[in-house]
Amino acid sequence: MRINPTPRLRTPGVLAELLDVPLHRVDYVLRTRPHIRPVALAGRLRLFDNDALAMLRHELNSMDARRAEGGR
Repeated sequence: MRINPTPRLRTPGVLAELLDVPLHRVDYVLRTRPHIRPVALAGRLRLFDNDALAMLRHELNSMDARRAEGGR
């Protein structure tokens, strides 16, 4: 019998730490990208999985690329 590993769920603060970006940038992306949704709630805490981490990283990289191009 195969045992499923416990999922690694992270708060926005932990995501910011992992991505080495300020929390306000993570909060902005999570607030403005409805496709990045928490997979669970613990009280008022939103918890995100590895898929959300990957999407968040992609969105932050896209924002940085647009800024580097001069906002085009």
